[in-house]
Amino acid sequence: MMIAQGFSTNNEIEKATEEFINYFFSYHRDLSKNKVNCEIDKNKLKQLREIGIPTQGRDIKTVVNEMVEDVYQYGYSVNHPRYLGFVPGPASMISWLGDVMTAAFNRHAGSWMSSPAANSIEQGLIKWLCEQAGFNENSGGLFVSGGSMANLTAMTAARDEVLDEKTQHLGVAYVSDQTHSSVAKGLRIIGIPDSRIRKVAVDSDFKMSAKHLEDLVQKDIRDGLVPFIVIASAGTTNTGSVDPFEVISLLCQRYGMWMHVDGAFGASVLLNKTHKHLLKGIELSDSISWDAHKWLFQTYACGMVLVKNNKHLFNSFNVQPEYLKDLKTEDDSFNPWDYGIELTRPTRGLKLWFTLQVMGSDGISNAIEHGFQLAKWAEDELRKNAEVEIVSAAHMSIVNFRYNPLNMTEDQKDELNQIISYKILDSGYAGIFTTELNGKKVLRICALHPGTTEMDIRGTVKLLNHFFEEAVLEGMFIS
Repeated sequence: MMIAQGFSTNNEIEKATEEFINYFFSYHRDLSKNKVNCEIDKNKLKQLREIGIPTQGRDIKTVVNEMVEDVYQYGYSVNHPRYLGFVPGPASMISWLGDVMTAAFNRHAGSWMSSPAANSIEQGLIKWLCEQAGFNENSGGLFVSGGSMANLTAMTAARDEVLDEKTQHLGVAYVSDQTHSSVAKGLRIIGIPDSRIRKVAVDSDFKMSAKHLEDLVQKDIRDGLVPFIVIASAGTTNTGSVDPFEVISLLCQRYGMWMHVDGAFGASVLLNKTHKHLLKGIELSDSISWDAHKWLFQTYACGMVLVKNNKHLFNSFNVQPEYLKDLKTEDDSFNPWDYGIELTRPTRGLKLWFTLQVMGSDGISNAIEHGFQLAKWAEDELRKNAEVEIVSAAHMSIVNFRYNPLNMTEDQKDELNQIISYKILDSGYAGIFTTELNGKKVLRICALHPGTTEMDIRGTVKLLNHFFEEAVLEGMFIS
């Protein structure tokens, strides 16, 4: 068989693939026994940067071993049961297999004709997700790379629906001080500068204040500006708080604004039978962003943008260049490139569909439920320590807290909690980082992994207590 010079033979690739898969399954089985992170070898990183591109190809087995031993081992393992930082992305092995199949067949999913079966499945799944959100029959959406792209896509549609060329320079957007940073980034991309992005205050539960929102809107109208979108949150990154959708929707209707819900993290609760009520009112929104690579346990990158009326996406993104006219559809088939930013795209939704087929909606519901329980176990264990302050009680899968000795200044407490985070990260036992709430540095646990146990959670808190006592004994914080 003739092959292009420099390409490995199929036999070599098959053998290397088989060896890697055997390694990967062994690695995954032992994951909970390993450290959450591997200490970075700066000399090794320097060597990797300086490898360069060889003139003659190298043995595939050698390169695979380098990838496994020198590339993927570094950094934090978000698949680890005790990685509790940020919003983790614990991907299931089912999703991994779906992703492997998607990559193996490498379908171009930008148009219906290039991948009709996959696009039919993706659109069927989008419709089902819209139904879970309470959207009507005109709804639709698209699989995208993640929450950032979903927010950007929805905000583009909102701009084009509410503003026109004469008013675009007057458009104002409203976020809370807990809104994810990807929103402000997306607003800048669509032409809304920081000077026209308003930060709405939050209440004691870190939810957007509807009163402050209306005050800001009214002031902007008096100043000759055009309020066009409110971005509410279904599960903020810091605390898992849910903004008051029903009141925000009334204000959006009153002032002619688009209501977008950033549900990258929390929208998955729509698939949980016990807690779905927490998102009451989300059906009143015009659009929703949603990440499947967070609480739906998919490999990166798998996000969704859902819209109440699919024509809004089409109006913003449909183009018909001459080289695509042969792929124009006349029936009810669907070209994804007409509804989003990407022209070339993979079939991102197939692995989620595959996961749901294998697990069923009840299985996903139970896995989501486990996250709620993990946060409750964490809070219960934390409350056993009198020197712990619960700053934001367990909500969804998140709890925020700080070690709060009475004999320390606020600055010392901030430093103390930062050092405790460093200590547990250095130990490799668990991944816990800090954030800031009410001007204070706090420790934060976000637990999503279906394989995380009660022992993992309570053991992590006990280790945090140990590092707290150790830091105090070091004497650097006592006033």
